Amino acid sequence: MHSVKILDIADVTHNVRRYTLERPAGYAFKPGQATEVSLDEEGWRDRKHPFTFTALADDPHLEFTIKSYFNTGGDGVTERLYGYKPGQSLLLRDVWGTITYKGPGTFIAGGAGVTPFIAILRDLHHVRKMEGHTLIASNRTEADIILRDEFESFSGLDTIWTVIDDPRSSLLHERIDARFLEKHVSNFGQNFYLCGPDDMVKELRGTLKDLGASVENVTWEK
Repeated sequence: MHSVKILDIADVTHNVRRYTLERPAGYAFKPGQATEVSLDEEGWRDRKHPFTFTALADDPHLEFTIKSYFNTGGDGVTERLYGYKPGQSLLLRDVWGTITYKGPGTFIAGGAGVTPFIAILRDLHHVRKMEGHTLIASNRTEADIILRDEFESFSGLDTIWTVIDDPRSSLLHERIDARFLEKHVSNFGQNFYLCGPDDMVKELRGTLKDLGASVENVTWEK
């Protein structure tokens, strides 16, 4: 277990922040991997929360992009973390796999479920291998979209945004279901990557299978 200081905190959306951390010597991860994090203070060190690394794998610092939930009565890790300042510390444990990149395909995210895809897509952009990839993301409102400007700046990445509770938005207002996928996906033989609420991922796995996607080509956060 490693205690690392927070070096910088920056707002990404109204309830999502980027935390830049010290990187322990020899601490390595692959894009899409995660670790269990605790707050390094009395009463919180044994409370583990999984977070995905969002920086490039060879960056000198570590980074997490974390959505804070404020309905926990002060008892939630992300709610307390939101009050942290640079100089305070977090505890990191061993790296473990979540979403493993298997080749070009379509990434489908629900809300903060986009976070495991951030490092993967940044890496593809960094090595200039973005062609043939699509990001489909569903959010409650347009203001909830995480890193929209960055994703739209990635040459070769097709982005499709849909919002389910934002009538003033000019984006799509469609649920990601079979009809949506048939409209926006032309090849169901490609790789698919899923992350979001459990019910959404379970439903989409079944929907993709019904539409002809191979089970072996669908990757999700287990």
